[in-house]
Amino acid sequence: MVGPSPKLVLSSASKRRLELLSQVQIFPDEVFAPKIDETPQANETARQLVTRLSVLKAGQGVKKFPGSFVIGADTVIAVGGRVLGKAKNKEEEREYLAKLSGRRHRAISGIAIFNPEGESRTKVVETKVTFKRLNKLEIESYVEMDEWRDAAGGYAIQGYAACFVRQINGTYHNVVGLPLLEVVNLLQGMGYRKMDAKT
Repeated sequence: MVGPSPKLVLSSASKRRLELLSQVQIFPDEVFAPKIDETPQANETARQLVTRLSVLKAGQGVKKFPGSFVIGADTVIAVGGRVLGKAKNKEEEREYLAKLSGRRHRAISGIAIFNPEGESRTKVVETKVTFKRLNKLEIESYVEMDEWRDAAGGYAIQGYAACFVRQINGTYHNVVGLPLLEVVNLLQGMGYRKMDAKT
């Protein structure tokens, strides 16, 4: 007899990531919100940071749901040598938008996937985004919206902030929070097959 298929677990509190997975017919059996310290370590690059955090998030999912496929991910914005995570308050949001105004930045995502045998693979994906120059009214109007909350770099490209974007080079979904092509390729390469029957 063939036993039940291993579960798929999304180890992330992000509703955006869950929505993105559904676009490619991937429906996690469990969604788990890991609790980790996302503070960058001394001299840690953005790529090193997202790799470490995605592995930590996935690792917590593995502990809670052993024998499952587990996806962990983390996204940050890098601009002018600085790493922007999620703005903590309106004052920091204003600072983030002023920093991004009229400049090119990088949306950097780390992905970590574990299979039921405990084997893991990681991937880092970068997308370059250029903002138009923002005036004070645009910045203040966006600060008063809620969509920047819980978004890397203090903006949500899938929302009103789309009108700030002058140019994008790379995968759009990576800026939203999860590079779908890479996630699908990793899952398939590690033996996950449920999505094949739904596509």
